[in-house]
Parts: sequence; structure tokens; C-alpha cells
Amino acid sequence: MKSKTARNIHLILLAFLGISAVGGGGTLIISPSGKLLGGLPLSILDNSPFDNFLIPGIILFLVLGVFPIFIVFALIKKPISKFAERFNLFSDMHWAWTFSIYIAFALIIWIQVETIFIQGVGWLQTFYMLFSIPMIIVALLPQTRKIYKK
Repeated sequence: MKSKTARNIHLILLAFLGISAVGGGGTLIISPSGKLLGGLPLSILDNSPFDNFLIPGIILFLVLGVFPIFIVFALIKKPISKFAERFNLFSDMHWAWTFSIYIAFALIIWIQVETIFIQGVGWLQTFYMLFSIPMIIVALLPQTRKIYKK
């Protein structure tokens, strides 16, 4: 696989996550009762600290929606950020690449916490848990790493 192909797949995976989370999170913010998402029952939140979907919607919208979209642009432009570098555990790599890995792990954590709170697993949780795997694999490919190596 060529470096550009690997990079493009990496960007597409992040963009897909971001766009879908903006859509899902935005819908939960607009309709905290869950009615806009096909009548998502509030009863699935009985084992969570939430009374409605507003706070989960905000978290989903920002952390798995807006942030990955921001990282897509950062991966394309490769801006310098002393602030972001403070959180870069891979000092030999551009901070945006590192944050793309963080996003994949944030997705895994989100899905795990969600399944604990709703005490079940649906097709959507399964899809996004499996989706996190290629996000990590493609980011770790030598072809992708080569592009973001300092």
C-alpha cells in the first residue's frame, strides 16, 4: 500500500467517525428524550448517571465528533502546536497523528462504558468497536507513520 493511500484511508476513517458522531450527538442534544433517534427509550439510561441523553450527546458530539474532524484537518495541514505537543506521547511523531490514536482509544472506551450503562450490546456498539480496530491498524502502518514522522 502506498503512503498516500494509507493516509487517505486514515483520514476517511477519522472523518467518518467525526461526521457520524456529530450527527448522532447533535441529534441527542436536540432531542435529549431520544425520540428523534427512533424513540430511543430513556429507560436504557437507568443504570447510568444520566436522566436523559443531553450529556452523553454533548460528549459524543465533541469528543468523537468535532475533535476527530479537527484532527483530520490537523493531519492534512500538520500545524505546529506547543500545547498539543505537551500531550504527545510519541515525541517522534506529529501530535495530530498521536491524537488520532487517542481518538480510536476514546471510541473503545466510549463503547465499553456505553455497553455497561445500557447493559447490552447492539449492532451499533459492535460496528463501532470493530471500526476502532482499522483506525488503529491504519494509523500504525509504516506507510502512515512515515508521513507523520518528525
